[in-house]
Amino acid sequence: MDLATVIGLIAGITLTIVSILMGGEISIFINIPSLILVAGGTIASTLINYPLGDVLKVFNTVKNSFIQKLTPVETLIEKLVEFATIARREGILALEGPASELDDDFLQRGIQLAVDGTAPELLKDILTTELAFMEDRHALGQAVLMAMAAYAPAYGMIGTLIGLVQMLSTMEDPSLIGAGMAVAILTTLYGALIANLMILPLAGKLKVRTAEELLLREVVIEGILS
Repeated sequence: MDLATVIGLIAGITLTIVSILMGGEISIFINIPSLILVAGGTIASTLINYPLGDVLKVFNTVKNSFIQKLTPVETLIEKLVEFATIARREGILALEGPASELDDDFLQRGIQLAVDGTAPELLKDILTTELAFMEDRHALGQAVLMAMAAYAPAYGMIGTLIGLVQMLSTMEDPSLIGAGMAVAILTTLYGALIANLMILPLAGKLKVRTAEELLLREVVIEGILS
């Protein structure tokens, strides 16, 4: 698990709650209909924009980005040098055993292709194509998250407008105006928090992890070709 992500989320939520408690009661910031409108509306618009399968995949992509532990590039280079030494001393067929014990599926497939005698040009094409598919999957995940980040504040504004209409319909009772205005503004707050505390940072982290994984995969390709 990426500790920075966990710490960031906890810190953001904690600071928000503390700032609320310093200015009043937290109960006045809880409005279930507003939360349902923002969260449900964001998901609904995302489903309209993207196929259901793509929306479901983004959750798995994000999860893997935080749970999957990438091999440090230094460790990967050392492993490639070790394999190169074995191949030089004992022949490339000697790599079949060590390759089968690898935890890195991409590296394992690449070495197996080399052991099987795949031509360097074809081997590079196969691994590069797989790399491109991975990049496309991650790019799709980022696009879905960015769309959700745009929809959340928009539904916050929609909720505010709905609340204002309801408030204006009760103008004959001035005592209800303040409470009605507070509820109307809450949806905007929910939309801003969901977008800026959760979705946008997740999209940014996914972009960073994609760049890291691409670098590692490119090192693997060059190492195997060498």
